[in-house]
Parts: sequence; C-alpha cells; structure tokens
Amino acid sequence: MREEQPPYKSSSVYNELRFEGKFCDAIIKVEDVEFPVHKIILCNCTPYFRALFTSWSDTDKQVFNIPGLSPEMMALIIDFAYTGSVSVTEENAVELLMAADQLNVMDIVKICSDFLGEQLCAENCVGIWQFTKVHLSPELRAKAYHYIISNFEQVVLQEEFLQLTVEELGDILERDDLNVQCENTAYESLIKWISHVPAEREQHLTALLSKVRLGLMTLDYLRNNVQRSELVRTNSERLSMINDAILFVQNMTNRPYVFRLCPRFARPRLPHSVLLAIGGWSGRGPTNAIEAYDYQAECWVKVTNNLERPHAYHGAAFLNGYVYSIGGFNRVEHCNSVRRFDLTTRTWNEVAPMYCRRCYVSVTVLNGFIYAMGGYDGHVRLSSAERYQPEINQWSLIASMHEQRSDASCTTLHSRVGGFDGNNRLRTAEAYNPQTNTWNLVSSMLTRRSNFGIAVINDRLFAVGGFNGVTTIFKVEYYDTLTNRWFKARHMGIFRSALSCCVVSGHPNLSDYTFHVTS
Repeated sequence: MREEQPPYKSSSVYNELRFEGKFCDAIIKVEDVEFPVHKIILCNCTPYFRALFTSWSDTDKQVFNIPGLSPEMMALIIDFAYTGSVSVTEENAVELLMAADQLNVMDIVKICSDFLGEQLCAENCVGIWQFTKVHLSPELRAKAYHYIISNFEQVVLQEEFLQLTVEELGDILERDDLNVQCENTAYESLIKWISHVPAEREQHLTALLSKVRLGLMTLDYLRNNVQRSELVRTNSERLSMINDAILFVQNMTNRPYVFRLCPRFARPRLPHSVLLAIGGWSGRGPTNAIEAYDYQAECWVKVTNNLERPHAYHGAAFLNGYVYSIGGFNRVEHCNSVRRFDLTTRTWNEVAPMYCRRCYVSVTVLNGFIYAMGGYDGHVRLSSAERYQPEINQWSLIASMHEQRSDASCTTLHSRVGGFDGNNRLRTAEAYNPQTNTWNLVSSMLTRRSNFGIAVINDRLFAVGGFNGVTTIFKVEYYDTLTNRWFKARHMGIFRSALSCCVVSGHPNLSDYTFHVTS
C-alpha cells in the first residue's frame, strides 16, 4: 500500500467542514451515494470539476451525477482533493487510475502509474501494457513494454501472453532488443501463440515467422523442429523461408559476426548486458585497452578511450550507470586512485581516492556500495577493507578481514575459479553452495590461467585472458552450470593478464558497446 501526497496540501479545516456538512455548495452523486462537497476545493483538484460547475451546468445546480465510476473511487478522489493524500493498493490501483483518468486528476494518475510500475511482473506486464492504450499513461506504458522485452522468456510462460494481438506480437518479435538467450525461444513463443486459437491465428504465421531470426538457429533445430513442423512443411512460402535459413547457416563457416552484411533473418539481436574487459598487463607493461563482449553476436568490440590511463591489477565495478576503475598498478606506483567512466559521453573523471593503496584488489558491488578488500600497497598484503558511497563521493573504512589477501576475487555470490597455488597456474574450479556451506569441485577449465578476469553474463561464468605460466593470453571460455562443462568463446583482440571485468546492464547507451551489422 502507498500513501502519496502532492506538493500542495489543502487545509484540514476544509475537510472538517465537509464532514460537518457546513458551507457545502454541491452534492456529487455516484449511483445511490451522495457526497456533499465545496465546489472551490474540487475545482482546485482537477479542471474536470471546474468545467462541470461553470461551463457544463447552470450556476444554481447543486446535485451532479457522475457516471462511469464506483462510489468507492469517488470517495478516494474527493478525499484526495481535500487532504492531498490517497491510499493506493494492489486491489484498487487499476480502478482508481481509470477513475482519475476519467476525471482528469493527473496527480492520482501519476501516483497510480508509479505504483503499478513498481508492481510489474511477468504475470501482469502484458495486461498493464494493454491497459495503458486506453487509459493514457506514457511512462507506465513504456515501462511495461520494456519489462516485456527484457523478461520475454518469463512472460511467454504466462496466460496474459496469449492475449497479445497479432500486431503486438509482431512488433515484439521484430525488435532488435528482444531479450532471448537463443532464437528458439522466439520461434516457440510464436507457435504457442498460434496454437492457442489455431483456427483464427494460423493465417498470421507466415508474416510473424518473417520476424523471427531464423538464421541464428542451429542446423539441427531448423531441420528437426522447424522444417518438420506441420504448420511449416504444408505451406510452400513458409518452407521456402526455412530452406533459405538452412542454406545460410550451412554456408556460414563462422558465426554472424564475421559478416558486416547479413540478411535481417540472421542479424544478431542486441544484448541486454555487455561484459567489459578493462586494462591489464599486455606485452611489457600495463594497457588502457577496453573491450566489450557482445554475447548475442559472440564477439568483442573495441571501445578503448585513449583518455584512460594504463592500469593493471586493478578492480572494476558497474554501479548506477557508471564503470569504476579502482586501485591497481600503473608501472610506477601502487594506486589508491579511483576513476569513473561515463558510458554515455565516454569520458573518465577522478572521484574520491581510497584510504589505502590497493594493487591486486578484490572489488564487488552490494546494496548500492562498492567494496574494495585486501590487496597489496607496495609493501605488505592487506587485510583492510573499505566501501564507497557514490551519492556522497566518499570512501569509509569497514571491518578488516581475518586474513591478509591479495590476488583474490570476490562476488556477492561468493564464487571463484582457477588461480595460482605458488607453483603452477591452475585450471581447476570450485563452486560454493551457500545453502549447504560447502565447496565442490566442478569441471576444470580448458586453459590454465591466473590473473584473469571473471564475470557472469547471460547465465554463464566467463574466464577472460590471464597468464598461463609462460605468456599472457587472449583466450576466453565460459562455464555452463547445466552441463558442468567449459566452452571456448571468442578471443579478445589483445593478449593480457591482470585485467578486470564487470558487466554493464540496463544502460540506455548499451547499443554503443555492441556489434553492428547492416542488413
């Protein structure tokens, strides 16, 4: 439940007079319920009542019938006019928004829209989005649509998904930013929607099938699941589309990122997150290289900004739309400096430094803070830890760890892989189960490595670059928890170790850090 109040607040005296029935000069009637009111108070709440009292009726009229809403909603609106506050709940939010929209009480419309926006989930986002077509709320409509696009795989499982119109489903399937881990999901969602009312919807299959990126599917899936489908093989136009896609995939010796020009049915969708690999040690010194991994196109994009200083053995974190580079070593000194990268302007700015110089630092984000733990200050390994609050641009020391640590890694999921045991670079990996408080060995990596970057993106754990005991490497691999296997991923553009990785999600300029192809 939410209680909201706009900038203005009517005097409580007027409300007392209303309840006492004093100086009331009108009666609002909804169904059989009458509400004595003061015209001037309602005029101050919405132009609807001003027009009702002055332009749409005679000046001596006292009783006004309001159709189209319930007495309960009118009571809430009148209370709001007098008190400036309203109680919004899951049970009344939609009905109250409709009533407020009808009476042009825009403050309540916004309050209800904000409330519904916070309640968005896979089960209700389609209904809320469709609702906003009739009861205009641009911000809520945009937020609901973004939720559908971003959480499509969960939305498809809900009953509301089947209520989409053909135009709505077509617009969704066509979007470059539709968030699906693989294109099979888009195709299967289409078949599910058709099968719900096949007699009415099969006529739309050809048009909707053209919006699915068939060229992103595997040959096995195209042949075994799509080409053999009764809905496809019995229609020559649909079968031709599938055969074109099969031919394209057959002729493609590498993934689509090899082609700067490709047909639309094979154009990778935009990822909703990118993995940034920042800095590191390359060749004989630190580098300022930044590369972004686009998991949809399966490629690295060079986004180096030459304003960045070369750094290695640093930490990286993404928080509130900015990427932070924390501590590290610049070949001259061990640093306590912190720099912030603006993803929109691609500019770096210095922010408050840490209390301690920290090379080989462990960095993570939790509850709106950046935590920096352990490391090496040029003289000793550290057990101290501190955290950064971006709102006030300030670091503060927190409780020290029990052990001195450097070259460690940390995440809010308490996971780690690989490393250096003092003698050999390792490729072994362990996974921590917080429910059982136990560590378990999982499948070993394909490459021995230490001082590598690590991050989770698209439900996969990526190990990036590092040192194999002989040389720095540019190899990348990822771990799939479902199969307990490591798989090769696209190599970075440069060899490097001592880099730091972070994942950027939900940024409006994310497409600037992804691979672009032209249809």
